[in-house]
Amino acid sequence: MKNERKKETEGSVVNSTKQPNTISSLKRDFMTLGVKPRDIIIMHCSLSKIGWTVGGLVSVIRAIMQTLAPDGTLVMPTFTGGNSEPSKWQNPPVPESWWDTIRKEMPAFEPQITPTRGIGKIVELFRNWPGVLRSNHPMSSFAAWGKNAKFIVENHELIDDLGEGSPISRLYELDGQILLIGVTHENNTSIHLAEYRSDFPGKKKTITGSAIMVKNQQKWVEWEELELNSDDFAQLGKDFESKINYIPGKIGMAESRLVSVRAIVDFGVEWLKINRKVP
Repeated sequence: MKNERKKETEGSVVNSTKQPNTISSLKRDFMTLGVKPRDIIIMHCSLSKIGWTVGGLVSVIRAIMQTLAPDGTLVMPTFTGGNSEPSKWQNPPVPESWWDTIRKEMPAFEPQITPTRGIGKIVELFRNWPGVLRSNHPMSSFAAWGKNAKFIVENHELIDDLGEGSPISRLYELDGQILLIGVTHENNTSIHLAEYRSDFPGKKKTITGSAIMVKNQQKWVEWEELELNSDDFAQLGKDFESKINYIPGKIGMAESRLVSVRAIVDFGVEWLKINRKVP
């Protein structure tokens, strides 16, 4: 997925904010949008779009957790794109003469240590939050907190990272919801499950790899994986919202959405068959 964000200074965020957000005001916004206790939520968030917040990242996480408590579940993708096949790196690419060295020397993925890459500070804070569990996939891990956290992140197999048996498929099984705060469906990781389930034109697999621990030894492992592409997710999301007449709400100053994982994945399976173009 595309994770590059335009950098904004804290000053510019202050200047664009009419009233500071607080834990209390954010909780009201979450409830107005439709978030309820016991809900199962996968969240994608741009903090700067919310506006200036008292307590920053910590307050956003506390607000959503308190809204979901006591029996809710919060999930975020904690991807580690740096631990991947170097020949496919684009942001930035590296010389071909480096590839073998990277494969040999890349530190193996460790859920408690390996940082996220390019998906925001709020995700990095969340993965280190007390009580949060993280799945064991070296590139496409997820972190989860709450009642269903263990079920969502356990046994995340190497192959089909965002397909059947992945945390996304478990969110689908549990009838979870997607919370997009200040971001569009372009950032909606759950739609990748539709890619796995859809028979769209040009669907193909590719060889990828990561450094993992095998019998207590660091090893570069390769496997065949579906070639994913989120370039048309924004349009897919617009068409989905149009079909269900969805009207976005607000979290702070950020345009925000709360939609069903099942509904958009099922829609996406059929949409991709018709609308995805062969590269």
